[in-house]
Amino acid sequence: MEDHTSARQGWMGLLAKAPEGRIAELLDARGDRPGHDWLRAPEIGSVMVRGRTGGTGAPFNLGEMTVTRCTLKLASGEVGHGYVQGRRKACATAAALVDALMQTECADAIRRAVLVPLDEEQAARRATRASKAAATKVDFFTMVRGED
Repeated sequence: MEDHTSARQGWMGLLAKAPEGRIAELLDARGDRPGHDWLRAPEIGSVMVRGRTGGTGAPFNLGEMTVTRCTLKLASGEVGHGYVQGRRKACATAAALVDALMQTECADAIRRAVLVPLDEEQAARRATRASKAAATKVDFFTMVRGED
């Protein structure tokens, strides 16, 4: 059970961070979307974002962030949840569909068609951001002045 939970946390995080429209694009390229019933139609709200002093210290409320969430149920009974940053109902729906489909027998096909490309694109964005940051790195050093 713990393996499934951590795997689901991984793909839910990946879906939540996907660029606008990208999940739907990958899902639609795979074929028709399955039918579903709404348990919670897409709705926009806000959540409190918390931080920690120095990354490890005492927690504090940083501010609020707008999110869109929804929950749906496939005809086969699997329930999917979608949470995305911003006001993006279509993206939340696509994320919930992927979450539900990852609990079916077509999970491997969904992983290859949607999650792997999203993961590769996210890694490329991280690498680009890291290389831009590395280009601005300044190495400070101290020279010994012979006066001492």
